[in-house]
Amino acid sequence: MAFSKTNEKGTVYYLHGRQTTLKNGTKQTIYFFAKDIKDGAMDELPAGYMVALTKNGLPVLKKADSGDKPAAEKPADKKAPAKKSKK
Repeated sequence: MAFSKTNEKGTVYYLHGRQTTLKNGTKQTIYFFAKDIKDGAMDELPAGYMVALTKNGLPVLKKADSGDKPAAEKPADKKAPAKKSKK
């Protein structure tokens, strides 16, 4: 059975993978979700990946160890203090 993900709207998407050759000749596997099971359907997630949903409800693969931090943990931008104008 193919790996599936159901979004909030109740639509089921199935994970697929396809081997492609890039212009420089190297081979790379691309992953995508489709509503129907087609050639290349995968039974499980690739190692090191996790499923996330976009704001539109579409599933996407993300690297699990990407190091994304919540907004509260990101360092704040330092701004120079505003100069006072002389009157």
